[in-house]
Amino acid sequence: MDFYSEIISEIKKGKAREIHSLKANLSKKYKIKMPTNIEILMHADEKDIPKLKILSGKETRTQSGVVPVAVMTKPSRCPHGKCIMCPGGIKSYFGNVPQSYTGHEPATMRAIRAKFDSYIQIFNRLEQYVLLGHPIDKIELIIMGGTFPAEKKKYQEEFVVGCFKAMNDFSELFFNSNELNLTKFKEFFELPRNAQDNERYSKIQAKIAKFKGKLNLEKEKTRNEIAKARCIGMTIETRPDWGFAKQGNEMLKWGCTRVELGVQTIYDDILKKIKRGHTIKDTIKSIKELKDLGFKLNFHFMIGLPGMSKQKDIFAMKELFENPNYRPDMLKIYPCMVSKGTVLYNQMKKGKYEPITTQEAAEIISEGKRFVEKYCRIMRIQRDIPPKFMEAGVDRSNLRQYVDELLKKKGIKCKCIRCREHGLLTGKEKVIYHLQKYESSNGKEFFFSADTKQDAILGFARMRYPSSFLRKEITKDSALIREIHVYGNVVPIGEKGDVQHKGIGKQLMELAEKQAEKDGKNKIVVISGVGAREYYRKIGYRPEGPYMVKKI
Repeated sequence: MDFYSEIISEIKKGKAREIHSLKANLSKKYKIKMPTNIEILMHADEKDIPKLKILSGKETRTQSGVVPVAVMTKPSRCPHGKCIMCPGGIKSYFGNVPQSYTGHEPATMRAIRAKFDSYIQIFNRLEQYVLLGHPIDKIELIIMGGTFPAEKKKYQEEFVVGCFKAMNDFSELFFNSNELNLTKFKEFFELPRNAQDNERYSKIQAKIAKFKGKLNLEKEKTRNEIAKARCIGMTIETRPDWGFAKQGNEMLKWGCTRVELGVQTIYDDILKKIKRGHTIKDTIKSIKELKDLGFKLNFHFMIGLPGMSKQKDIFAMKELFENPNYRPDMLKIYPCMVSKGTVLYNQMKKGKYEPITTQEAAEIISEGKRFVEKYCRIMRIQRDIPPKFMEAGVDRSNLRQYVDELLKKKGIKCKCIRCREHGLLTGKEKVIYHLQKYESSNGKEFFFSADTKQDAILGFARMRYPSSFLRKEITKDSALIREIHVYGNVVPIGEKGDVQHKGIGKQLMELAEKQAEKDGKNKIVVISGVGAREYYRKIGYRPEGPYMVKKI
């Protein structure tokens, strides 16, 4: 018996509660370097894969119910110039890298290796998820790398279609009747072998590129509706002045459902200081028009910018939720970091800028969390740039841990969605449905949530009565469903899991429909990811333009 045979045998017997110690003991016994979980899985028979779930990586990555797949666009110049704190871009200190990145973030490194080809990036990421044992049925595609709507039309379409075609081709190549063909998968990716083997990687890239072929957006979107790897949501990053209705309509055509909007601050004087190139008026207009098109919005918001103070930052976080012109669905809080090669770095060296510290950032965020509403999810509280590549700013990668400690010390309980996600449940919890109504960007918002008695959130739906009617599909009698989400580990479509597929999503939709009908609306308009259209068809919706609609 060798290492792989013994460890697989032990795990199948249910004796491996602590996988790391088992790996360590057996590695010592067989005098080999400790293999990764991926390597162990690749030595297993196809029939044994379901019994080796303990090897399938971090549960938190798919706890939200979808698998995130981030792809990075090629380096290009920002349409307005460059913000004073931006580390990336063409001819930056870090070389030619995407705007606002350094080339050392995990997603950027994967993109560089794939030569920024979206088709290859998706193929590689799906390979990794399969190796980790994650279902790939529900993909949240995240297009990163700068102001995508400002790129040339031809590049935009090729990039997006490459993503869809990769999901579709990967599904057809390696799945038969929804089941992974492990033999074909191992042969194609030449496994088990060292995943970092450059020669192997080049051969795999060449194989993948042969499948790319001609790209047609509508054809690939249609294929994706019933593919194994379905794009149930697409996220695009942009700036407020490149996030108006004109750009929103383009994004709808591609299948986008969420926009990450570079709000950064709520003060015009600070926008000028950092050479942001747009105004607060642009920000407010962008938020309103994107919400009125049905998008969910994730604000990028910075603390510690030049000209800001601790109290001003805390007030700004309060204003995000108290001022109806803002009220984000999601929020990424980024403490300002200082990188070599930037105007901000030179200002700091001359004593004209005092960078924020880890302790100050934690203090501001913990105080700001007092004002966060239940309808918002705080997605991140720091960039994924490794601190060692920055000259000043937050110097720890575990800022969230610092914030959590401060919250406990102060007795502050964050109400955001992320802090209330259900974690481990018995499956016997009683579901309680709640409704929160609020004004936002001149429209009316309804936040329906499915919660437990302990206030853990199991799922939610966002509905909006828009303030303007920017497309023919959206009338004054329409209600927009901007998001529906049920939490839990990713469950393959057609199967039932701990929370997903237990009727919570359907119940939330029914509550939204009843509310709209009660308020005199006669049409529900859903912004749906391409891969989620089949779900809506099953509950009576039909396609109309980029949306799924239903008369009520």
